Amino acid sequence: MKKRTTAWLMLVFLASGFAALLYQVVWQRSLFAIYGINIESVTVVVTAFMLGLGFGSLAGGAISKNPARPALLLFGLVELGIGAFGLVSLPLFHHVGRLTLDLPPVATALVTLLLVLVPTMLMGGTLPLLVAHMVRTNGNVGKSVGQLYFVNTLGSAIASFASVMVIMGPLGEANTVHAAAAVNAVVGFGAVSLHLRDRRAA
Repeated sequence: MKKRTTAWLMLVFLASGFAALLYQVVWQRSLFAIYGINIESVTVVVTAFMLGLGFGSLAGGAISKNPARPALLLFGLVELGIGAFGLVSLPLFHHVGRLTLDLPPVATALVTLLLVLVPTMLMGGTLPLLVAHMVRTNGNVGKSVGQLYFVNTLGSAIASFASVMVIMGPLGEANTVHAAAAVNAVVGFGAVSLHLRDRRAA
């Protein structure tokens, strides 16, 4: 049963990485369409993503240090939060873009940063939360980090290919984001269900 659960968590985190990369591709295209494609806008968007992921990882690590906190439940709720933001992200970006087109470059950069900071922080928090859960289950930190980082990166690599070659052409940006949000919902509800099952078993 433990091996089956571990395999399920690997699949879940692969799907999480897949959805995260879809968001990154679509959100970058959307923000570039609003603010233009130049070295400044590219730098701001990429910096915003990396900063959010970094802060999220730090926050997730701090939260998961407390063994009393249900890491798997929190992971599921975070995934649901990412999906909820995904559903409203493109209309939000376009609305904010219309309001900020005349702002100076520094203000535009700050707005862009704030737009993606919350969802990317949530994305960054998923790895430490799931690592904490697996470490509590198997006691092996190195193996847990290695396995989860591998499958999450693999999911992102698959999405980077599929988004360009398979998904975005037929679906377009809006439906691609909706598909990513659906993946988050499946992952989130699955993690919450597994947490509840483990609680009942205990």
